[in-house]
Amino acid sequence: MKDRILRFLLLLSLSLFVAAVATLGLGLFWIAIGGGAMSVHGWIAMGLGVLGTVGLAWGLMSLAFRSHRDGWDDQVDNRLDPGRDTPKDIY
Repeated sequence: MKDRILRFLLLLSLSLFVAAVATLGLGLFWIAIGGGAMSVHGWIAMGLGVLGTVGLAWGLMSLAFRSHRDGWDDQVDNRLDPGRDTPKDIY
């Protein structure tokens, strides 16, 4: 259990670091192309946007990996799917 918590904290800190670097990089790029200096509110909004995007990507990918590992997709019953060719021995 302790290893899972440490792993989670490591992944969370890595995600926060990536979000901070991306935010700083985008802000500097904005200034470099002549977009003008950003206000504090602009930095906060961009940081929250990058953090939200990273968090959403992390969450959705973790669900996809868990679904594959646990076999959730194998349990779906597609017999009533209208686009599926039905074998004659089902009915």
